[in-house]
Amino acid sequence: MSESKPVRVGYFPSNNSLWVLRHRGVLERSLPDVEWVDFRSLPSGDRPSPAEGLPSAHGDHLFDGGYDFIGTGSTPPVTAQAKGHDIVYVATSGPRHENGRLVVHEDSGIASPADLKGRRVALGHGSWQTTLLLFALDGAGLGWSDIEPVDAYGDAAQLFLDREVDAWVGSYPALTRVEREAAPRTLIETGGLFSHRSLWFTRRDFAEERREELAAIVAALRESDAWIKENPAEAAKLFAADDGGDPAAWEHALRHRPFGLEPVSGEFVAEQQRAADLFHAAGLIDRRITVADAVLPGVAELVGAARTP
Repeated sequence: MSESKPVRVGYFPSNNSLWVLRHRGVLERSLPDVEWVDFRSLPSGDRPSPAEGLPSAHGDHLFDGGYDFIGTGSTPPVTAQAKGHDIVYVATSGPRHENGRLVVHEDSGIASPADLKGRRVALGHGSWQTTLLLFALDGAGLGWSDIEPVDAYGDAAQLFLDREVDAWVGSYPALTRVEREAAPRTLIETGGLFSHRSLWFTRRDFAEERREELAAIVAALRESDAWIKENPAEAAKLFAADDGGDPAAWEHALRHRPFGLEPVSGEFVAEQQRAADLFHAAGLIDRRITVADAVLPGVAELVGAARTP
C-alpha cells in the first residue's frame, strides 16, 4: 500500500453502503490510516434553482481535497464531468427499482406524466430523482421547463402531505410515512424506466496511481454489503441513530435495496449518456459530455476480480 498520504473517503447516509462501512470499521483493517469525511460537514457549494442548473458539490469535493472516493446516485458524476472534472467510475450496485417512485395524490386528477405539465413536482434535485423525472417527462413528450420543480430533499414528504406540491419523486424510508398517513397513487414505477443504481467514483489520478488502495476500498465495501444483506435490522439502527427515524422504516428500505458491487456495464453507460443528454437539453448542464470517457477498463477488471464467487 502507498504510504504517501491517507485515503480520504467521503460518506453520508444516502449512500447506504459507505455509511455502514464507516460505522463498522471494516476498511480500517486494510487501510488503518483511512480518513472518513462526512459529506455533510463540507461546504454545500452553489445550489442553483432547480429550473436552471444542478448542484455539483459531490464532484467538486473530489478535486478540492475534500475526499478521494465517494458514493452517490447516478446524477453527481454526470454533473462532475460537465464541470470538466476528470472522474472515473469505479462500480455500480444492481438496479434499485423498489427504492422509490413518482407518486401523486389519489384525487389529483393526474392520470399520466403528460398531466404534470404546469404542476409542482417535489424532488431531491441533483439526485437520482432528477433523472427519473426527466425520463418520465421525456417519455410523455414534455421537457423540464414544462413543470415547476421544487427542490425539497428532507421536506418533500411533508410538502406532499400538506398538498403544497402536486407530485413527488419519493423514496424510502420517507415514502413509508406518506403511505401510512395518506393514499399516494403511483404515477410512474421506477422499474422499466430507470435502473436507479448506487455508484462509486473517484479521480482519474487516484484510480491510476493508487490502485491497491482502491482495491482495498472495493473489497471492504463488498464485505460490508454482504453484512447488510444478512443483518438489515442491525444496519437500520445505524441510520436511525443518525436521523432519529424509525428503525423499522429503515429496515424496510434496506431489505428492498440491492447490495454488492458490479463493474460498470455498457448498459449503465448508455443510460447515463441518455441522462446527460437530457440534462444538457434542459439547460441543467452547460456542455455535452461523453460518459464513456469516465470508464477505465482496468477498474472494471478490479471490481470483477473482487466479486464473491
